[in-house]
Amino acid sequence: MAAPVITAQGLGKAYRIWTHGQPRSLSDRIARRRDAERQEIWALRDVDVSVERGEVLGVIGPNGAGKSTLLSVLAGITAPTTGRAEIFGRVSSLLEVGTGFHPELSGRDNVFLNGAVLGMSRSETERKFDEIVDFSGVRDFIDMPVKRYSSGMYVRLAFAVAAHLDPEILLLDEVLAVGDRAFQEKCLARIDEMTKSGRTVVFVSHDVASVARLCTHGLLLNEGRVAFYGDIDEAVTRYLSSRSLGSATTEAAVDRQGTGAVRVSSIDVRSASGGTAVHAEEPVSIRVELRGDEPIRGRRLRLQIGVHSVLGGMHVLLSTDFDPSQPLLRDDLGTTASVVCTLDELPLKPGSYYLSVWLDEPGGEVLDHLTEQSRFVILPSDYFGTGVLPSEHHIAPTLVRHTWTVSVPQQAAAEVTA
Repeated sequence: MAAPVITAQGLGKAYRIWTHGQPRSLSDRIARRRDAERQEIWALRDVDVSVERGEVLGVIGPNGAGKSTLLSVLAGITAPTTGRAEIFGRVSSLLEVGTGFHPELSGRDNVFLNGAVLGMSRSETERKFDEIVDFSGVRDFIDMPVKRYSSGMYVRLAFAVAAHLDPEILLLDEVLAVGDRAFQEKCLARIDEMTKSGRTVVFVSHDVASVARLCTHGLLLNEGRVAFYGDIDEAVTRYLSSRSLGSATTEAAVDRQGTGAVRVSSIDVRSASGGTAVHAEEPVSIRVELRGDEPIRGRRLRLQIGVHSVLGGMHVLLSTDFDPSQPLLRDDLGTTASVVCTLDELPLKPGSYYLSVWLDEPGGEVLDHLTEQSRFVILPSDYFGTGVLPSEHHIAPTLVRHTWTVSVPQQAAAEVTA
């Protein structure tokens, strides 16, 4: 087994803050300062990680889980309170916009400054300079002080520097959170290229579809502790489930419309394996729980579900109108009902999606209408069985199975034979 290039054992990071009430007078201020207590806040606790050369580790979790703190410790920016972390190799990191840049220096000077920090000679950086600038798209501003850059220009140049100065290990924190879609695609392609050349990457992002596409392993953090460490698909599934997005309850605080005579009380998306991370070629079930003030039977109800991309647009519409059995026209329905829509497959490109739900009486009143419910992710997979994985950058939103045939005219075949 290859020796790990990143190890963390019993890693913990605590911050101490002073806590006391708001003083109302000078004497109260003096007394409060004397009696103030220090409180320890643990951003990380007992974290064990081992990353081998060429591995891509995705770090995911809710806000405040300790993801950025972990990268700061690994990068050597902050020291751990407990445990130890070791990295073997040349490290380049992008932990926030403009990390390592001097605001008074030009973009050009900052490129060479970062190269020197990484231990590269000026000639080595010069060989990479044009490639860096072309990738960043800031050539017209390269001799301008970076303090005058927009946040988008800042992060484009910072990422270009971090990813092109031959690092052995790359630490990235929410690099996709800034910049337009075209730049994000360039970043993902560059990370993919680096990993294929044997670089090691630790990637923090809330974009779970990108994490699932790029990473081989996943680290799920929650309240500073390791909630799961292992296969990336399992990590994504547990993350989405823990956020209660795969089983979205729809209480009154949710933005909704309709009379409310019958309500959608919960929505649940599940793959064949029971998770909220699905593959396009696998069966998917969507369970909708209904609750009425009075028995639901006797009403002519229609339930419709829209599948939307978080990037915009509804790609699929599911409706009880399309089922000849008319499942909601039953005489045994009480004040509650569980309605399940089963799909043999959900042929959409990898990415993040959510549901919208309509419950109405055709030609009559809307009883309930909800949007942005039950977020889930479609993972990259070999949908067509060719070894080519459609990615989230697939130009079309849907995947359609198809075959090709090629005919050779008789005359051409005769010429080839001759």
